Amino acid sequence: MKSFRKELWFDVPARRGFINITRQVGQCLKESGILEGLILVNAMHITASVFINDDESGLHQDYEEWLERLAPHDPVSQYRHNRTGEDNGDAHLKRQVMGREVVAAVTGGKLDFGPWEQIFYGEFDGRRRKRVLVKIIGE
Repeated sequence: MKSFRKELWFDVPARRGFINITRQVGQCLKESGILEGLILVNAMHITASVFINDDESGLHQDYEEWLERLAPHDPVSQYRHNRTGEDNGDAHLKRQVMGREVVAAVTGGKLDFGPWEQIFYGEFDGRRRKRVLVKIIGE
């Protein structure tokens, strides 16, 4: 069995945003030379997420609005976490809802996805560089 590891770096200039990272993850798979196995993609920051869904702008706007209703950024005083001097209590909750990582099957050297599935990096407290781990195991 082979193993491959790579970090992808992102710098989202806004507080929140979604980036389709399917192409970058596919490039990692190609670099790995693994044809059959599993791929793990996880955000290595507690205010960011990795998830699989459709690459459709209306859905992304729905996510933004839904997450803001669930855990609104303002007022920042509503979060005990922010008493530490931070202002990102909402980002921690949004990450919890959207998830830390995804695992996908690799078949024939390709991501074994359904028709509309894509991998996304979700940023909930941006304006600085953050990384995503890609770990692939298989043969």
